Amino acid sequence: MNRRTFLRGMTASGALLAAPSLGGLERAFAQQTGSRRKPNIIFILGDDWGWGDLGCYGHRALRTPHLDKMAAQGTLWTNFYCNGSVCSPSRAAFMTGRFPADMGIHHIMGPGNKPFGVPEFLDPQIPNVARLLKGAGYATAHFGKWHLGATGDAPPVTAYGFNEAIGFVSKDASALEKLGKKNRPNASTRIVDEAIRFLGAHREQPVYLNLWLLDTHTKLEPTAEQMEAYKGLPEGGARRIYYSAATDSDRQIGRLLDYLDQNNLSQNTLVVFSSDNGPEETSLTDVSVGSAGPFRGRKRSLYEGGIRVPFIARWPGAVPAGRIDNGSVLSGVDFLPTFCALAGVAVPQGANLRGQDMSAALRGQTVRRQNPLFWEWRFHIHGPNLNRSPQLAMRQDNWKLLMNPDRSRVELYDLTRDAGEVDNLAVQNPQVVAAMSARLMAWKASVPAGKGDADAGSNTYAWPGTVKTTALAAPAAD
Repeated sequence: MNRRTFLRGMTASGALLAAPSLGGLERAFAQQTGSRRKPNIIFILGDDWGWGDLGCYGHRALRTPHLDKMAAQGTLWTNFYCNGSVCSPSRAAFMTGRFPADMGIHHIMGPGNKPFGVPEFLDPQIPNVARLLKGAGYATAHFGKWHLGATGDAPPVTAYGFNEAIGFVSKDASALEKLGKKNRPNASTRIVDEAIRFLGAHREQPVYLNLWLLDTHTKLEPTAEQMEAYKGLPEGGARRIYYSAATDSDRQIGRLLDYLDQNNLSQNTLVVFSSDNGPEETSLTDVSVGSAGPFRGRKRSLYEGGIRVPFIARWPGAVPAGRIDNGSVLSGVDFLPTFCALAGVAVPQGANLRGQDMSAALRGQTVRRQNPLFWEWRFHIHGPNLNRSPQLAMRQDNWKLLMNPDRSRVELYDLTRDAGEVDNLAVQNPQVVAAMSARLMAWKASVPAGKGDADAGSNTYAWPGTVKTTALAAPAAD
């Protein structure tokens, strides 16, 4: 059936007179024939952005006007989780819909971590969102940081289902030159430039885009022009450097959103923004002043500050504007099934997904999570002892359980009442602990084995008298 035949039939039946507008007829035609255009999907991923780094999440000094506007035009979620507390694991989950530990990805990918049993690159044979959407007619591209393969043997980013890719930490040396350290202060500009070019070149088909920013991961080197936005702060100070880099990335995101608006693309484009993990530990670098908001923990920690991150979605007419969802618990593993559902793409059998279709949450419903979320971090956690979580974590409904495999630490928190994870309720709720720990340990037993650090999951402190100290050397003689 073509459009003209459809309209003629509607007129003869009298339905034309009842139709409210031509737009309504177009929608009816699309529904009957299955020809409605699939939505564009743009995934913007910040690097080490904390939950509290945006104005719309409560920051009172760091200015993110374009992301704040995106939240006002769309929906903001307060319970969104990445699936790893560092870079590579969470990115692998975003791509595949699987928990990273399920794939043996316990740490960042790279040759230095091979002795720990971490693969050097993501297996390109694992079903991923880019390849699935490409198979359904999408033009796909990845611009920005990759970090799912950093050795000479790693496949190029295009091997994962992208028509085009410029990936940082990839096999392509030219990509490192374009988006790597030599051009870092302007990387967000270049990433958005490439996105706008790609969108313009593919107006006749749906587009899936990864825009994975390098900021706010250190080393941060904002230009003098970028730092003008915070000229009231001390020159060379940590806050001025960090805020300037973040605000410039926000400015580039604003350019992209403006392009969509000005080219009549917004109505059919879902744009989402999130982060790969919480903010970097301040003791590791002199400019890591990212905010975890009200939460305990930072990057690497399995406390909320290390894994709960911002999540904003904008899609005019589909995602409710100005909504804050405090009830739905969403996660990075939900991206693949959700994006496939929105695009009308079937997920292949055997994909072993851990996420669920959360498109109803995007459309304004509060959705209960069907299955719990699991995390593992088997390495050292830098920073204050207060942030050094146990090795394993699980969230189910309002409960969060953290524990070491040997049960040397068991912590239970009611996140609806204690988001800061201060009041350990494990002793008062033995049945909850028993049920959750059984599921958590069963999951732990199912993931590939690997080595870890000797102090993983420990929060011991070098108490005075327990460690050998070195006396100051005698002053030299005059």
